[in-house]
Amino acid sequence: MRKIIHLDMDAFFASIEERDNPELRGKPVIVGAPPGTRGVVSTCNYIARKFGVHSAMSSDEAYQRCPDAVFINSHFSKYKEASNEVHKIMSRYTDMIEFVSLDEGYMDVTGSEFLFGSAEKIARELKELVFETVGVTCSVGVGYSMMSAKCASEEKKPNGFFVISSPEEFRALMYPRSVRELYGIGGKTAERLFSMGIKTIGQLANQPAERLRHFGPSGEELIKHAKGIDNRKVTTNSTPKSIGRETTFLKDTNDKTLLYDTLLLLSEDVSYRLYLRGLWCRTVTLKIKFSDMKSITRAQSGHYVKNSDEIYKIAKEILDYQSLSKPVRLIGITGSNLTDKAYIQLSFNNSDLAENNVLGNTIFNIKQKFGRGTLKTAKEIAAEAHLADEYKKFKKMK
Repeated sequence: MRKIIHLDMDAFFASIEERDNPELRGKPVIVGAPPGTRGVVSTCNYIARKFGVHSAMSSDEAYQRCPDAVFINSHFSKYKEASNEVHKIMSRYTDMIEFVSLDEGYMDVTGSEFLFGSAEKIARELKELVFETVGVTCSVGVGYSMMSAKCASEEKKPNGFFVISSPEEFRALMYPRSVRELYGIGGKTAERLFSMGIKTIGQLANQPAERLRHFGPSGEELIKHAKGIDNRKVTTNSTPKSIGRETTFLKDTNDKTLLYDTLLLLSEDVSYRLYLRGLWCRTVTLKIKFSDMKSITRAQSGHYVKNSDEIYKIAKEILDYQSLSKPVRLIGITGSNLTDKAYIQLSFNNSDLAENNVLGNTIFNIKQKFGRGTLKTAKEIAAEAHLADEYKKFKKMK
């Protein structure tokens, strides 16, 4: 039987902020946009969660629920540095690691027990090393599958440790619980199951497959998961399916120049992340959310790109084809159909692509060495100045 460990940092961003500023301890801490800016909560500590605050909630609503909270802007470079330390610790025990995000990852330690002791021993050492090295706590679960390990890490949060060693233990623990607690079940799926009278994981496990046929192929998967069956394997160095960035405007807008400038800066950010991972994208998708909260997405595919100019050109072209009959609330860019083999596309017959790739690599290397803010194009500087002016106007209106 496989031995899988799931490690999940506890309120990671907020914990790092508390670590670096002890005065925050004991207070509700919210990392994200401040109230009044139409932004959202990135994460919050467990004190703030007691007031009903959660990630992706608007900052205004978070403030209404917890007016005494301390709002802190994100410091991504600091979180990334701490995450890298966690990843190094995990890599001491196995190279079979799937990093889900900065603060979460799976480890297959089936072949590591001979060297380091049992999976439970490894998991406890992980907790201790993370706290000693990074200065924040994590919750660790040990299971016989990825799903059971994830359930185990959730069981005793924060700073938790739990083991689910077999499907029998999984069923004994999870059968009485709501289907909402099962891996792969979101709010809408749970509502559909509730409407069918299926409220607990045990009830779901005992359903005949034909009763869930209208769920499609996922119906059988849900029943398997309810029974504690999960055959997924830990996939090392898995490539993300997409890389994107979006932003919500302080005020709904139809200003095309403002939209263009925002797309330019979003394109630079997406490009930087592609370079960081050594990836190209073949499809660029533009997302627009209007003032009435309705959204559209439009995509365009062509040759592989990762240069910010190329991404911006495609996104701008998509935008120009759209009829903006309503003010825009949010705009975003996503690169998908990713590959790390795009150098094959850069033939000597396409000098523009080759030159863009060389220039892009040079710019990225400079930013990596001296910081992202050390090198900007005139267009980027002008775009940033435009957005800064809009922010000042908004603050005066407030």
